[in-house]
Amino acid sequence: MEEGKMDENEWRYHGEGNKSLVVAHAQRCVVLRFLKFPPNRKKTSEEIFQHLQNIVDFGKNVMKEFLGENYVHCGEVVQLPLEFVKQLCLKIQSERPESRCDKDLDTLSGYAMCLPNLTRLQTYRFAEHRPILCVEIKPKCGFIPFSSYVTHEMKHKVCRYCMHQHLKVATGKWKQISKYCPLDLYSGNKQRMHFALKSLLQEAQNNLKIFKNGELIYGCGDARSPVADWRELAHHLKPFFFPSNGLASGPHCTRAVIRELVHVITRVLLSSSDKGRVGALRPGLRGPRVCEASPFSRSLQRQGKNTPERSGLPKGCLLYKILQVQMLDLLDIEGLYPLYNRIERYLEEFPEQRKMLQIDGPYDEAFYQKLLDLSTEDDGTVAFALTKVQQYRVAMTAKDCSIMIALSPSLQDTSSDQRPVIPSSRSRLAFSVSVLDLDLKPYESIPHQYKLDSKIVNYYSKTVHAKDDAVVPTRLKESEDCTLVLHKV
Repeated sequence: MEEGKMDENEWRYHGEGNKSLVVAHAQRCVVLRFLKFPPNRKKTSEEIFQHLQNIVDFGKNVMKEFLGENYVHCGEVVQLPLEFVKQLCLKIQSERPESRCDKDLDTLSGYAMCLPNLTRLQTYRFAEHRPILCVEIKPKCGFIPFSSYVTHEMKHKVCRYCMHQHLKVATGKWKQISKYCPLDLYSGNKQRMHFALKSLLQEAQNNLKIFKNGELIYGCGDARSPVADWRELAHHLKPFFFPSNGLASGPHCTRAVIRELVHVITRVLLSSSDKGRVGALRPGLRGPRVCEASPFSRSLQRQGKNTPERSGLPKGCLLYKILQVQMLDLLDIEGLYPLYNRIERYLEEFPEQRKMLQIDGPYDEAFYQKLLDLSTEDDGTVAFALTKVQQYRVAMTAKDCSIMIALSPSLQDTSSDQRPVIPSSRSRLAFSVSVLDLDLKPYESIPHQYKLDSKIVNYYSKTVHAKDDAVVPTRLKESEDCTLVLHKV
């Protein structure tokens, strides 16, 4: 960033999460990411710099190794003029969702992260004149726990996402339960993937957003105001998939455009645009391939059909790589929590050892190498506990990451287009795929995760599953053996 040329009017509000806020440059394909803190919590400039540098190092030394350099953009820490940051904060304040204003943007340190704008194609430094569509998907956890430490039998049958939906609706976070099940998306089976993506489009929650030329056009801008207008979305999408505008308007056109979008996203997710190695992890997919609560599976069950388990994800595709990292959660939170307590007892006795254990960084090559140990035999040591805890933190990061798919109509002369191209019915689309939200999950959040896991499973078991059990006797389950008894009349 050139200090003398920073003008807050060249930047606009882009979005924010729980811990950071992002602004995008109007012309250049870059964003600035600032940390956010509660009003009463102050950190020194040095602490904020180190926090941001740890994010960069973790992306570069760990996630880039696991997912591939084409997908991960680490960015760099930059120092900005304090006056620029203050003026920018004032300029964007009115655009922030009310539910996010409990934390303030850091205006005191002057530090931020400079990153590529992932709603744009990742080959040009400046915004292109061609229209650009970007689909952001937060796929969540794609497997059912296989750990022998799991004590709730329900966790071996129903995925975490589907169970959590019921608790979120009950507590008022969402108005209705989504039909999306991550296991359908990760299955590699096109029929299941299409159903999963359509379900996300029907009930986006915070798992799907669509941007056009960097502006949010579809999805939940605020957790309390869901948007679901397919007609308006189809109007935005039409130039990408039907540039000749040959289809008439109306429901037929809307369905055709949405179908085309779903098919294109599926093709992109199954493609491999990273020529690097498949990945250092080979935990292998264990456990059920189908979630019992998936509406797709239930629908087929009612028709007396079996769910197509999975066609398998191509090993070079991003979903496959993300799933491999997620499966570093080898013990489940139930098996991990006692190991966390072992480390806590050790740190109570030897608090000076925290730095040596690399809990707060540095996230370097040595940290990465320890993550490759997939053994689950507990030898009772702090070293074993630490490796499993660090693997769990990395797995949780992969379970909460977002995939950004940028699409743009390809030029007729494709030789000048150095990007991969995907065909759609009426056009060819250049695309790029990236991952974001790759901050390592905090060590301190493990007790919260343990309590939340129990809360989710208990609520689901007491309400939803109990209701299902009450219904079972009234119908014959296909899988059950039965005897037909004939009485003499």
